[in-house]
Amino acid sequence: MRCLRQAASVYAFVEQLAIEKFHGIGEVTAAKMHSLGIHTGADLKGRTLSELTHHFGKAGHYYYKIARAEDDRLVEANRVRKSIGAETSFAQDLSDVGQMLQELDQIAQIVEQRLEQHETRGRTLTLKVKFSDYRQITRSKTAIAPISEVDTIFEIAKILFCFYRLN
Repeated sequence: MRCLRQAASVYAFVEQLAIEKFHGIGEVTAAKMHSLGIHTGADLKGRTLSELTHHFGKAGHYYYKIARAEDDRLVEANRVRKSIGAETSFAQDLSDVGQMLQELDQIAQIVEQRLEQHETRGRTLTLKVKFSDYRQITRSKTAIAPISEVDTIFEIAKILFCFYRLN
């Protein structure tokens, strides 16, 4: 009986939770959900899988499950960090290449700070670009030597960005 009460309280918690509080739902996704009338977990739970995948692509599967308090991922409390990254979402699409590169430089600086904090370096840099329709592209470059300085991170990211722009 106790488990049933706990399960009911979990579902009630998820249903009353503001959409912005869900893991994986950032500012831009929340704004899109708001425009669709989704403001709480209960609103999200009221949508079909088909609706969510129509509006959010593959991420719609994840949103469908989290609204129902389902998460099949294994919990690994003491796992080794395999990557360090940074990302930024924009309320408005960026169209100016100069502004995009300026934002990319800021992200490179954040990555450098995080590498310093974790006292590590990396060899592979991956640039991920997500579009307003939830499409995304990724480009990666693996360096011969480990990288950790912002200038190197930014230069590799610029090369990947230019490659994306040409393709």
